[in-house]
Amino acid sequence: SVFKAMDTETQPEFLHSPFIRKQGNIYKPNNKDMDNDSLNEKTMEDVHTKEIDLVNRDPKRINDDVVKVDFEDVIAEPAGTYSFDGVWKASFTTFTVTKYWCYRLLTALVGIPLALIWGIFFAILSFIHIWAVVPCVKSYLIEIHCVSRVYSICVHTFCDPLFEAMGKCFSSIRIRTTKEV
Repeated sequence: SVFKAMDTETQPEFLHSPFIRKQGNIYKPNNKDMDNDSLNEKTMEDVHTKEIDLVNRDPKRINDDVVKVDFEDVIAEPAGTYSFDGVWKASFTTFTVTKYWCYRLLTALVGIPLALIWGIFFAILSFIHIWAVVPCVKSYLIEIHCVSRVYSICVHTFCDPLFEAMGKCFSSIRIRTTKEV
């Protein structure tokens, strides 16, 4: 196979780069390490084909405090006010099965279109962040660095002597409070 699993002990895992190469440069066709024969031997990892866990579907626990709603969280009978046992069991079963199948039906009908919309949204958000926000912030920081140097020089030239002189003048003032009876 052209693509082999990368050895994670020799190379750290990068989540933001679609392909991780151990050595060589694909932009230099005469590179000895990346000729056509050795390209087949190089290990690459494609982050778009990673395996998903079908058992633990919330590995980062982002929905722990939001959507855990069980029958006992919604319906409860206080002591002394009990319905028939059969009604209670049927209510529990109806609630649980309805919640389960409605969720499955909604995800079957709306899940894939919403995944498409969220994929487009986060792609646009990533694009704006990478190509607009970060360059603007970096440009601002470069430009403000010059302004901050000029401001610092002005403060040290004009304000420091003034405040130092005022500090020396007011340092000899002593305030004493006495309480009259």
